[in-house]
Amino acid sequence: MRAPNAPSHDADVIIAGAGMAGSTLALALASGGLRPLLVDPAPFEAQLAPTFDGRSSAIAYSSFRQWRAIGAGQALEPHAQRIEQILVTDGRTPGAAARKPLPAFLRFDSSEISGRIEGEPLGYLVENRQIRAALSKAVIDKNIPVIAPMAAKALSVEPGAAKLTLSDGRVLTAPLAVSAEGRGSVLRRAAGIGDIGWSYGQSGVVCTVRLERPHEGVAHEYFLPSGPFAILPLTDNRASLVWTESTARGEALRQAGPEAFHAHLMRRFGDFLGAVSIEGPIFVYPLSLSLAERMVAPRLALIGDAAHGVHPIAGQGLNLGLKDAAALAEVLVEAVRHGEDIGAEAVLERYARWRRFDTVTNALAFDAFVRIFSNDNPLLRLARGAGLAVVNQIAPARRFFMHEAGGGVGDLPKLLRGQAL
Repeated sequence: MRAPNAPSHDADVIIAGAGMAGSTLALALASGGLRPLLVDPAPFEAQLAPTFDGRSSAIAYSSFRQWRAIGAGQALEPHAQRIEQILVTDGRTPGAAARKPLPAFLRFDSSEISGRIEGEPLGYLVENRQIRAALSKAVIDKNIPVIAPMAAKALSVEPGAAKLTLSDGRVLTAPLAVSAEGRGSVLRRAAGIGDIGWSYGQSGVVCTVRLERPHEGVAHEYFLPSGPFAILPLTDNRASLVWTESTARGEALRQAGPEAFHAHLMRRFGDFLGAVSIEGPIFVYPLSLSLAERMVAPRLALIGDAAHGVHPIAGQGLNLGLKDAAALAEVLVEAVRHGEDIGAEAVLERYARWRRFDTVTNALAFDAFVRIFSNDNPLLRLARGAGLAVVNQIAPARRFFMHEAGGGVGDLPKLLRGQAL
């Protein structure tokens, strides 16, 4: 299957950005018979280096279904840590929820979720470098062309085609271009799509640690006075730590020596998982909100952080981008099957309409969470503690939040249901 008039173009869809969202979209399109082409400013193999991206990602069970459906799941299985429980605590003492129940405490358990494929957990924790490695292997195995290192410099539109100018002067054409470039999207600016957002004045401090005691697949999130602190289980009894600090404190931690950093870490971590040793580099990322005013323009669609960069408080940033990829791939594949021009306004609007409400409501919800939980106001602490306690006592409410976090709510694309296009 080919898009109408495809032979006169370099590809059916040119995707700027060969990261996790862009590569997932390329594989999804290829699984539906389209010809994607990836362009990325970084050498493709550089994305596999441990120092390229030290983060780990919480992957919804629906997102992992998509990777299985497009041929990347098998390579990821050995590196995916199942999340069997999530413990959420509002307090000043890390580990308290694991030792004894507290009023301001919430527990999610995978055994409570109905309607999933048998044996699915709440989600998975996977190191980003392992995700990139599995996706890049699948891209190569599927013979999807990648032009890298090569930046997209400009975008213009003519009847029937998007023209993408590369940094070496080459011009590529396709019925549709997609920006998966991240928050600094060149193509988004070229199309005149503005964005709204703001800095939180916070940084996310990220590192990987080895634990003395088994984590048993339990993810912990503490709402401490300085901001959220997450202990996210990884394979081989390791954990990815993500904690929020002010920008100034984040920079101080970046410059701190190993002993000083470890001392700061342990004050937040507590001792309930035993001794903790840091493995690998420490990363500090500025935290902000960025929401594109539109998800589409003539012959251009946005996915991932190019469309919506959110705070990591709920661990859903990558999942939103993977849902974009699944929805866009389904819209485009169905358009080709109906003989439509995949870059036509009506086709792209179907994608935008499908994803618009979900992305905006999630971005605003995460922003509200940041403002409610990243402070030590006594009244807010009392209110949110009461809210956690109430939700913890109402099973249907717990199940709703678990389904939402797992990507199992709403009008799901086929790939997120584990179905082929």
